[in-house]
Amino acid sequence: MEEKLKRIRNVKKVVPQFFQIVLNMSLTILALVLSIMLFVEIIDFLQMVLSTEKRDYKYFLANILVFFMYFEFITMIVKYFKEDYHFPLRYFMYIGITAMIRLIIVEHDSALDTLLFSLVILVLIIGYYIINITPRERPLKK
Repeated sequence: MEEKLKRIRNVKKVVPQFFQIVLNMSLTILALVLSIMLFVEIIDFLQMVLSTEKRDYKYFLANILVFFMYFEFITMIVKYFKEDYHFPLRYFMYIGITAMIRLIIVEHDSALDTLLFSLVILVLIIGYYIINITPRERPLKK
């Protein structure tokens, strides 16, 4: 009986460690892919700036926001490793706000959609404010 309990305890230790290793490797590969795509965006910006063609400013702004989204995802992965394998919620909110701003810039044909995107940004900002005013340390339950 005691032997079975030891095996169960070992499995309870090994399984989370295995999945943590898989997660860490996957996030590392994702960060490398995002870094490559970030450099591709930089090259695209340079070509856009050096080009003599007249480009739509909306296209340029949309690409800038995509660049920032890559940057924010990479930053979030770095924070994950720095903060003991924890994703800070505020980075998801940054990404959400940036994505909504990009949608407003790119797809502003419908006034109702633009209003809804703006309301989503407002909700994310209110949520971010609430996160910042609440204490980080939670009281221990008795």
